[in-house]
Amino acid sequence: MASNDSEAPGGYSRRPVIGLTTYLERAKQGVWDVRAGFLPQQYFDGVTASGGVAVLLPPQPSAQAAAASVLDGLDGLILTGGLDVQPELYGAERHPLTDPARPDRDDWELALFRGAQERGIPVFGICRGLQLITVALGGTLHQHLPDALGTERYRVGGGVFATNTVDVAEGTRLAQLIGAGPFDVHSYHHQGVDRLGEGVIVTARTDDGLVQAFESKDGSVLAVQWHPEENTADRRLFLGLVAAASVYAEQRMSTEVCA
Repeated sequence: MASNDSEAPGGYSRRPVIGLTTYLERAKQGVWDVRAGFLPQQYFDGVTASGGVAVLLPPQPSAQAAAASVLDGLDGLILTGGLDVQPELYGAERHPLTDPARPDRDDWELALFRGAQERGIPVFGICRGLQLITVALGGTLHQHLPDALGTERYRVGGGVFATNTVDVAEGTRLAQLIGAGPFDVHSYHHQGVDRLGEGVIVTARTDDGLVQAFESKDGSVLAVQWHPEENTADRRLFLGLVAAASVYAEQRMSTEVCA
């Protein structure tokens, strides 16, 4: 599935444009101390190394209107990792260890995800992204996994990614990309799926039963609880998104030509 500047995976002549949601955080550079759009480089490296063009998407005011404009220029969407989704969005009381609310990012990503679904744009959720999709589809989250599962195995802290083994289900799109059976992943999260959202099927779990990946029944959404961007030697999930985005872009162009 190698690619170059002139051809995307699948043989499509234009490299697909992949939007990645970002933080809006305080950042320092020289004399400047300001709020800025921010995303670790590993995320967009995963896209560009897989033949896509990465576009960063910081939270916007008037989220729904802005999302509609942005999505018209995208072929694929990645909902990235970050702070906890607001529990108020799924009708839960706030746990003491849940991150402070970030309604700007929640509103923005919900608008992007729902707009992408309406258009059929391929979506890839990573960590928080999986949790955001769960909430968007009517599911709920465990706000602190040590309370639910009695273990800190998914977030050891200190910026160190834990290694966990997930079991990938046979016959799924995820299995087509990375193979069925045991698969070692990089984890850094303290929340996880409680009740699954509507219209998705579980494609990987850990041995304690925690959902580690799911995909939509129509194949347009794939989400993982781990951090594949941290494994630079294995780009298969990013390659899968870029390939799907290439198909979407080609179909969209054909439709526009016919119109």
